[in-house]
Amino acid sequence: MTTRERISAHVEAEPGVHFNELVRELDLAPGQVQYHLKRLDVVADEWFGKTHYYPAAYDEWDRRALALLRRETAADVVAVLLADGPLSAGETADRVGIARSTLSWHRDRLETAGLVETRPDRGHTLLFVPEPERTARLLDRAEPSLPGRLVDRFTRLVDALLEE
Repeated sequence: MTTRERISAHVEAEPGVHFNELVRELDLAPGQVQYHLKRLDVVADEWFGKTHYYPAAYDEWDRRALALLRRETAADVVAVLLADGPLSAGETADRVGIARSTLSWHRDRLETAGLVETRPDRGHTLLFVPEPERTARLLDRAEPSLPGRLVDRFTRLVDALLEE
């Protein structure tokens, strides 16, 4: 398999992968990856501070959703809402095991991306997933990155320490 084929196969298998992950996981030089990415039929989008790469078949909503679902905590919030939602913010944070402030940070991004919406309900605000089938399909495709997982787990550790 050529280098270009390896990069293409990796983007296909890991839609939403970002540049540094490609370099690290394929053990290639950054310039080599840049050269081949420019010649491949992949889409590069910048979401939330990073450039992510996708196969051309994904539309903008899918690309934005995958960029977020590659973060472990965001994916856990969506999974909890898909399984048990609609839920209040407090119930969602408790079920995911994060502080409400951490949930608020992820919720803002998930709402911006259209993955989560809110609606008032008897004095509370309920969170729900407006497109459950489409979101569940993407959630199955999203694999959290190692650096993203480390950041999310450190945040959860700090949340737990501050809670005590």
